[in-house]
Amino acid sequence: MFKFLTYPKLPNLLRFYALVIVVALIAALIMKYRQAPQVDPVESAPPVKEEAFVSELPDFSAITNIDEKKQRFFAFLHQYIDTENQRILKSRAALLELSEILLIDADLSPAELSTLEQRALDAIAAEYRLQDSGMNNAQLVEELLVRVDVIPVSLALAQAATESAWGTSRFAKQGNNIFGQWCFDEGCGLIPGRRADSASHEVRAFASVEASVRAYFRNLNTNPTYDYLRELRAQMRMQGKPLDPMRLAAGLTRYSERGHVYVAEVQDIMRYNDLLARDQQS
Repeated sequence: MFKFLTYPKLPNLLRFYALVIVVALIAALIMKYRQAPQVDPVESAPPVKEEAFVSELPDFSAITNIDEKKQRFFAFLHQYIDTENQRILKSRAALLELSEILLIDADLSPAELSTLEQRALDAIAAEYRLQDSGMNNAQLVEELLVRVDVIPVSLALAQAATESAWGTSRFAKQGNNIFGQWCFDEGCGLIPGRRADSASHEVRAFASVEASVRAYFRNLNTNPTYDYLRELRAQMRMQGKPLDPMRLAAGLTRYSERGHVYVAEVQDIMRYNDLLARDQQS
């Protein structure tokens, strides 16, 4: 194209129009490039907001047959618990890879993470409330591996059943609150009918079933109240044993004011409804 413009016998007028066309094409290409979104190749996708979820709890109170109600309740929630466990396992796999990197030549010199690896670690630490822990990377990964782990389906289903009255409680139906979680900011949820005058807590309202399940997992995996549950789980991992939901239930004594009676109830629900079999299906 440019050699054509330098041809000596080319009329000046034609040369001028050809030059105008070339300049216009270059300008159009520049404008197109500037208008195109510039994407950071290592930037992770933004987290999904609670409001983006649209799922709602079915009307289990309309099911009169008790056995049918139970089975439909378990079948409905099983998929959400499975989904959250799979999400957690991906984060755990990433942490195990980082752990191997940090162990290389650890005795000789401190191992360093790449920018992308450090960003991934910081994101997990923030999700599990350890962003300001003051730990070095090796210590942080070690602590995160205690927190970033699954909750057995059977245990989560049993708690959901007792906390939501099999999906029929007011808090479950009006606020998607399946696990009886509280909040303490005014207007954050539903006010319990029997709340003492001196109390200020509310039963948290969620935009979706997914949000309720995710908050439950985050609660058990980060709240200091459930340190013992996480210790039990970590011990099972270290010993190479499968997670034992019946034993892990012992870490829930502070989930309810009923303490050990509550733990026994959760264990009974798992036992009587053969929920341990559902762990094998996940």
